[in-house]
Amino acid sequence: MDSSETILTDQASGRPAIFRGWRLWAVVGGAFLLLLWFFFRGGKKGPAVNTASRPVPVAVAQARKGDMAVRLSGLGTVTAMNNVTVKSRVDGQLVRVDFTEGQMVKEGQLLAEIDPRPFRVQLMQAEGQFAKDQAAFHNAEADLRRFQSLVKQGIISGQQVDTQISAVAQFEAALKADQATIESAKLNLVYSRITAPISGRVGLRLVDVGNIVKATDANGLVTIAPIQPINVVFAVPADNIQKVMSQNAKASRLAVEAWDRDLRTRLASGTLAAIDNQVDPGTGTVKLKALFANEDRSLFPNQFVNAQLLVDTLRGVVIVPTAAVQRGPQGSFVYVVKADTTVDLQNVEIQGTDGDDTAVSKGLSGGETVVTDGLEKLRPGSKVALPKAPGAKG
Repeated sequence: MDSSETILTDQASGRPAIFRGWRLWAVVGGAFLLLLWFFFRGGKKGPAVNTASRPVPVAVAQARKGDMAVRLSGLGTVTAMNNVTVKSRVDGQLVRVDFTEGQMVKEGQLLAEIDPRPFRVQLMQAEGQFAKDQAAFHNAEADLRRFQSLVKQGIISGQQVDTQISAVAQFEAALKADQATIESAKLNLVYSRITAPISGRVGLRLVDVGNIVKATDANGLVTIAPIQPINVVFAVPADNIQKVMSQNAKASRLAVEAWDRDLRTRLASGTLAAIDNQVDPGTGTVKLKALFANEDRSLFPNQFVNAQLLVDTLRGVVIVPTAAVQRGPQGSFVYVVKADTTVDLQNVEIQGTDGDDTAVSKGLSGGETVVTDGLEKLRPGSKVALPKAPGAKG
């Protein structure tokens, strides 16, 4: 047999090698056809869905005309009008505490008492010295009268009379010193009863009964913070301070409200009391102080609150929800829903914002339906699905 016609055989099976190659190609081709079949079958499972034509579900609101307050907001701290540390004015042993921690006290109310016995003894000593010097004074006055009579008779010299006059004056001065000592002892006796210098809420007791207290102690016995009325100190941007000052000059007192951290609960209403005289260069803000009656004691010293200062009221403006206003390269805009339930992009100019409401000075006339939710999926001309009215059947 010619070498060119020789058919090579597989050593293991004895079959020609040419048949082994055809079998490999058949397996590969079959797998490829199977993949094509799955691909076309999956693509023809159903009609293609055009997601772009689906209406976008949105929430809407109507632009309205009305009045809107313009407020400046700032984080504030509640501060007592004056915080007093009650200290002893005399040295002695604390024998009585007559207050409960955290209670409300009135000015002049007894808070604590220091052992008064040493001061009573001092008072008795001073009164005794006064009585002694007073007797000597009366005796010196009697001698002076006698000397004056004798000098007229020429029995004694005038020098003795002058000396006696000086002695009377010395005893008189001693009586005044004794009287001062008596008043000092009485005052120390009064100081042994420690009373509240102001009305307010007392803090935690700093000294227990039985301890020796001194007038030089730095910590004192307790602190008192008045809470009715109370102040709130907050900051506003320096760019707005001229508007605040001009409005404050027009009105007797600008209204201020204190809200909780989440701006959900109004805690108290007050008025603007003072404006700081300088701008904080670190924050670019100016501090303001507001006064609150705090009748229900809802404000607490060192509490953090959100202060809102009413600086103006816009009359007859177009108002839309703040959530409807978006920002873009061309400025602020809203999506307006047209009669065919498609949306159109409308540029607007913002006049002011008050929480959930925004006043629009240009771009809307009132009555338009604007989109407030689902804005991220919208483009000009997009079809929208409006929410159903309550009780409507769908």
